Amino acid sequence: MNIYVLMKSTFDTEEKIVVENNKIVDDDAEFIINPYDEYAVEEAIKQKDNHGGKVTVVTVGNQESEKQLRTALAMGADEAVFINTEDDLENGDQYTTVRILEAFFDGKDFDLILAGNVAIDEASGQVGPRLADKLEIAYVTTVTKLDIKDKNVSIEKDVEGDIEKVESSLPLLITCQQGLNEPRYPSLPGIMKAKKKPLEELEIDDLDLDEDDVEQKTKTIEIFLPPERQSGKVLEGEMDNQVKELVSLLKKSAKVL
Repeated sequence: MNIYVLMKSTFDTEEKIVVENNKIVDDDAEFIINPYDEYAVEEAIKQKDNHGGKVTVVTVGNQESEKQLRTALAMGADEAVFINTEDDLENGDQYTTVRILEAFFDGKDFDLILAGNVAIDEASGQVGPRLADKLEIAYVTTVTKLDIKDKNVSIEKDVEGDIEKVESSLPLLITCQQGLNEPRYPSLPGIMKAKKKPLEELEIDDLDLDEDDVEQKTKTIEIFLPPERQSGKVLEGEMDNQVKELVSLLKKSAKVL
């Protein structure tokens, strides 16, 4: 089975976000594999163990992304492809990423493509479904269980806290949700082996694309942090007085009544 994983490098969830001059300052930030993409990497390895084949991890990004690809190789992926846009693109959006991935997959043989349900930085959830549409293959999102027998695929997906069962067939693209598996930590032998595994680096020129082909379709108007949460107010006194004070606050201060 030929399996590909779409992966993104994102801020560590423990990082403090700094915004200056309407831009996120990430010079000293620590980056990690997007947590939802870790489920995709783990599931790809499990499916390879069950059915044989090869797992290739693909990412579009800057030089920082190479570290996360090495982590995926240490987890057990076989090969990695780094599409480096650092020197070619100043800005991009979901259209940009999908257009690049569409060109990458042109002419390639694949059975299964996995991706995270969303990326924790922008949380659009668009890249996987839009790529499947371009490749003209079926896709299922928010997957929490995946069983493959020959070309037939049985899926359970999360639907707002409920479960929907879906039957499909390969080739297929799925996006992975929490609960699908428990991603493994890279072992020391895995880290050592990852150093020798193939990691191919491409630029958009290698995919017969130029900057106009991947120009973003959306524009970010403003980036800002949410306001600091104000301290709560404790109501005191008799219950009737508390209720009156609460109603008054909701009307005059919160203005929700």
